[in-house]
Amino acid sequence: MQLERIMHVEDDESIRTVVEIALTDVAGFELLSCDSGKTALAQVTDFAPQLILLDVMMPQMDGLQTLEALRKLPGLEHVPVVFMTAKIQQTEKQRYLAAGAIAIVEKPFEPMVLGDTLSTLFQQNQPT
Repeated sequence: MQLERIMHVEDDESIRTVVEIALTDVAGFELLSCDSGKTALAQVTDFAPQLILLDVMMPQMDGLQTLEALRKLPGLEHVPVVFMTAKIQQTEKQRYLAAGAIAIVEKPFEPMVLGDTLSTLFQQNQPT
């Protein structure tokens, strides 16, 4: 299966813009960009993403809380989630993976290869 639809959840507008350019203009994905966990939860079902790129540090509802809420929605139990964060200590990384993320992308990230990185992670996490 080919990765086509990605939902990105990020409260920082400048990062959302860079990711949008990287994933739509450069990589050609269909992207739903959300500015909060709450917005993501309201829009995710209609969009039906194949992969979710999720910021860790957000106000009101952080990435882990958002992931927990997403997993409770029908059809989203197994959608691969990649966390994006500047906070990349080993204990934090283990916590995100234990919560169900398939990988962590470190900020700052390289926009020109973000799409390829996510495609590779998606392919590696397909059921065989």
